[in-house]
Amino acid sequence: MINYRNSVCRAALIASLALGATPAFAKDRAADPAADPAQSAPTGPTSEVQAPDNPGDIIVTAQKRAENVQRVPLAISVVSQAQLEASGVRQFQDLGRIAPSLTVRPAEHPVNANVSLRGVGTFAFGIGVEPSVAVLVDEVPLAFQARAFTDLPDVERIEVLRGPQSTLYGKSASAGLINIITRQPTDTFHFRANALATTDSEYGGNFSVSGPLTPELGYVLSASYSNWDGNVRNLFNGKKVNGREAFNTRAKLRWQPTDDVTVTLSGNYLNGNTSVGRPFIRMDPAALFRGIAGQTAAVAMPGVTINEDNQNISNNYDARTKYEGGGGSLRAEVGLGEMTLVSITSYDRFRLNDYLDQDDTSSTTPSGSNIQVGTFNSKLFTQEIRLLSPGDKPFRYTLGAYYANVKFDRPFLRGPVFSLANWFATSKSEQLAAFAQIDWEIVPHLTLSGGGRVQNEKVAYTFKDILNAASFSGHAEDTAGTYRISGRYEFTPDIMVFATYSTGYKGQTYDLTTGFNAGRANAGPIRPETSRDKEIGVRAQFLDRRLTFNLTLFDTNYKDLQAQTIETINGTQNFRLTNVGGLNTKGIELDSSARIGDDLNLTGSVAYLDAKYTSFPVAQCYPLQQVPATCLPPTSPTFQNLTGQRAVQAPEWKFSVGADYSPSLGSDLRGVAQANWQYQSGVYYVAEDPQTFQKAYSIVNIGLGVRAEDHKWEVVAFVNNLFDQQYFPSLVNSAGNFGSKMATQALLPRDFRRYGGVRVGINF
Repeated sequence: MINYRNSVCRAALIASLALGATPAFAKDRAADPAADPAQSAPTGPTSEVQAPDNPGDIIVTAQKRAENVQRVPLAISVVSQAQLEASGVRQFQDLGRIAPSLTVRPAEHPVNANVSLRGVGTFAFGIGVEPSVAVLVDEVPLAFQARAFTDLPDVERIEVLRGPQSTLYGKSASAGLINIITRQPTDTFHFRANALATTDSEYGGNFSVSGPLTPELGYVLSASYSNWDGNVRNLFNGKKVNGREAFNTRAKLRWQPTDDVTVTLSGNYLNGNTSVGRPFIRMDPAALFRGIAGQTAAVAMPGVTINEDNQNISNNYDARTKYEGGGGSLRAEVGLGEMTLVSITSYDRFRLNDYLDQDDTSSTTPSGSNIQVGTFNSKLFTQEIRLLSPGDKPFRYTLGAYYANVKFDRPFLRGPVFSLANWFATSKSEQLAAFAQIDWEIVPHLTLSGGGRVQNEKVAYTFKDILNAASFSGHAEDTAGTYRISGRYEFTPDIMVFATYSTGYKGQTYDLTTGFNAGRANAGPIRPETSRDKEIGVRAQFLDRRLTFNLTLFDTNYKDLQAQTIETINGTQNFRLTNVGGLNTKGIELDSSARIGDDLNLTGSVAYLDAKYTSFPVAQCYPLQQVPATCLPPTSPTFQNLTGQRAVQAPEWKFSVGADYSPSLGSDLRGVAQANWQYQSGVYYVAEDPQTFQKAYSIVNIGLGVRAEDHKWEVVAFVNNLFDQQYFPSLVNSAGNFGSKMATQALLPRDFRRYGGVRVGINF
């Protein structure tokens, strides 16, 4: 406990010295609020949002009603579009750079990626498995996280809610949620456009146009396109890989026939592809591909020099993914006297095709032609209705009901030489829930809140193992409740303290992956995951709200944690989901921001995290693990005890500090000088596996340019990863594919090497 308190104190000290502030507070543009509607006026999806009391205020909808973020008794980061650009964040998977406690681990394709908050996230590769961190767009949930792994083209702000959010948001938010708020129709004509080009052949652009069609009808139309060849070379055919191409478009119509009725119809479409390449960065000189005589690395991957700086592969199959999808929502808000009735109806479909070189070589042996191909299909329908009381009364309430129906199917084929698989699975879930939250200011400045949710879920699956001529099916039903209680006291309008206790829940599921058999079918569904969270915090602003200082301490226990484990069969890793035991995560998050004069804004974030397994006595051994009596034969299956060990993907320290300096240059011009420093301590991607440990690293990005005094145009030249620091956001131990000798692959980040570029923006 002493060490924990000392670490907490060190976190507070570091953050204070660095003004380690959350990207939660967008830079103020009080001099010309019209230049950035995101700052001067509400841009959230609820029409009941009122203009903020102060240009520096940030309005959020974290509790399903519009509130000043400084008065919400939750741990929230809010990131503006301007901050995304200054930090070099253009894709969803890059959000972990600037949001405290958020870690995003990419993978060879989006379904295998993982999002975790405070060290908790579901490592699952099967269909129908709920994430621990939900992702929503304009308060509409996505069927699964892979749907989010694309560009961020039309974002107004992103709200990251840390800790269990199951009471208001349901069973897929047991560790937190990410709510992406896109641009809304405006009452006057607005046009925004951005273009970008880099020294390593990335280019792209986006635009957004909005305004009124009639006094009652407004619109917004946005679209974006981006293309990057990648930073890995496939020597087999000379192509660049590890790149991406994406097209996104979104349109909204907002009809407001009276002051009491607002109807918003929105639709979206996306289409994209990625190329896959994971270089080998370490390999035992004695390693032989599949243990085949003569199949050394030089033979199986001709021309590839294996080291930590390797950016080459040699694959004889065009590994890639292709995705396409779209959907829409209809939102209606009706004033009923002092109350507001909100209805949100949504539909979404998504398809992802994956084509992977399963052996990762160009070996001329039959084993060198092993591939795996498959498809993920999802369809999601949701309906939410909620009734909101006025937000300015001492007694406030939110009552709601929610229905969701989601369906998945996946064909999968692997072979033809080893690790054979050929199956087709379907999964469906039907959820019905009711929720409520009450806020009561029982005496001046003291508000008590309480909320609860009851949800019933029915799940069902089919699994046809074509290779082994076997078929399975099953179904299950579960009813569960979650709740949250909190209290907050406002010493002054700018200083608030709070304490919150909440519970989280993630529903039961089936592990529909390779290796599903009668044993797994007979075992029934994987049990639900539950969590209990305690938080205390301070929200404070000083110097006419120019300085913001937010502190949160948390302690969360997870029971029946759903996590991915690894089965190694015939030298090939297969993945299965199960209840691994318990986990505790506790720590401190310190957020602050400072506006120094009209020219300089400082932002950042710092988080200290202590996430450990409290019960995990039988965990999968990693390849080459040498632990007598457990991870070595004759123990079968081999196992390791992770109880007391640090959780995967849970760095102890993480911070991001940014600065934006915009001095006057005269003639209605301002200079632009931006800097962002990101740091992350060491982290394991597989528990205790030294081959998947990423040591501490830091990245610095800078930008210099010029903008108009009224913010109507901007040109910025930037350099990302200024000091050319190499790091790996994902590492894979592939020893099983090389005769049980060391073989480690890496997924290279976008900024594995220093690169520069220019971005141009107009806004009027």
